[in-house]
Amino acid sequence: MADDNKNLRDELNDMLGDAKEEAKKASSKASEMAKDAKEKAKEFAGEAKEKASEFTEDAKKVADDFTKDAQEVLSDGKNVAIIAHLTLIGWVIALVMNSNNKTELGSFYIRQMLGLMLLSLLAAIPVIGWILWIVVLVAWVMSLVGALGGKQKTTFLLGEQFQDWFNSL
Repeated sequence: MADDNKNLRDELNDMLGDAKEEAKKASSKASEMAKDAKEKAKEFAGEAKEKASEFTEDAKKVADDFTKDAQEVLSDGKNVAIIAHLTLIGWVIALVMNSNNKTELGSFYIRQMLGLMLLSLLAAIPVIGWILWIVVLVAWVMSLVGALGGKQKTTFLLGEQFQDWFNSL
């Protein structure tokens, strides 16, 4: 029986030794895998940082382009001139837009449209007013065509006088 216990103890010691050895191998392998994972994570982080930097540069470029385009649109008096033709509210909006960034073309058509709007008030007179309303409508269309073309064309009615009378706009 003593021999059996000794054999059993030896086998258990051998198994325990093998288990320790395997545990060391597993620990070593886990350390290697952790090291590899750490290196891959560093590579990934570097690539992500590089991509983020590229994206930031691209976003800045697009934002700068958009800003330049927006400034170009706002500095172009053509937009103000067209908006001035869109009812009284459009005229007020054009007046505000032009006060922030005055352009010659925008101011020209703001004055033209103010004159045409005041002239259209005379359309309340029966018979003569109806004819005057048609004439003002034709002048308005011709003025709008000039604004769309980006050219300063005075209306055939009192265009020159509108420019003189409303020069402060």
